[in-house]
Amino acid sequence: MSERKPYPSDLSDEAWELIRPVLTAWKAAHPSVSGHAGRYDMREIVNAVLYQTRTGCQWRYLPHDLPPVSAVYYYFGAWRDDGTTETIHDLLRWQVREHHRRPADPSAVVLDSQTVRSSTNAPADTTGLDPGKKSRGRKRGIATDTLGLLIAVTVVAASVHDNLIGTALLDAVALAAPSVRTAWVDAGFKNTVAEHGAALGIDVEVVGHGPRGRGFTPLPKRWRVEQTFGTLMLHRRLARDYEARPASAVARIHWSMVDVMTRRLTRAATPTWRDPPT
Repeated sequence: MSERKPYPSDLSDEAWELIRPVLTAWKAAHPSVSGHAGRYDMREIVNAVLYQTRTGCQWRYLPHDLPPVSAVYYYFGAWRDDGTTETIHDLLRWQVREHHRRPADPSAVVLDSQTVRSSTNAPADTTGLDPGKKSRGRKRGIATDTLGLLIAVTVVAASVHDNLIGTALLDAVALAAPSVRTAWVDAGFKNTVAEHGAALGIDVEVVGHGPRGRGFTPLPKRWRVEQTFGTLMLHRRLARDYEARPASAVARIHWSMVDVMTRRLTRAATPTWRDPPT
């Protein structure tokens, strides 16, 4: 890594070691056209992706002491399209679950969706109006385990009903974690989702609100997925859906969780505005 002042979003040495083998193998399998190894350090490419994910800056506003935008965008797109981003994410998830003395794959998941406004560069055919929230943009559907780790994710137009999101998530869960037998959802997911789950061997249970009391009361089981959405929103690139392609939005969610999981595994904390400067 070139000598420069570090950013709070940079990978630590310990965090880089967690994903280095995957990217080293990827780079060896993808030499440049001229045959040389390439001029940009893979760690710095990841640092640039994490910087943008955390700060929410536009591509052209990436700092000059990081690799150029053309290189960062190339690797972001290549890893998105060939599944490398998801591979890194899934390997880290298995390590976090092992750290918590859990099997590699969960037996239960929690499903939920979130509507976010999209930016003006998002094609009209990938966005829509959520009639319930009166908001135009996209919906993020996620399935997490009981630790709040991401098992499946889908990004669609906000006009898409939660039933379609739920069935798509269950299909992805069945493929990614065949051990899942239970899925907890809210009342927005109707009988269609339960019937689809039954066909996949997954029991879909609706977790409703109990008696209304004063103050905020976390819902049993479902609070984990709400916590995950809250953690993701700490990454400003996710404050809106700024991506032109839904596939890029999915990749950005995976990179946000990569940031979360590497910090969990290395016991690192992200500095906040309350922390005094070092």
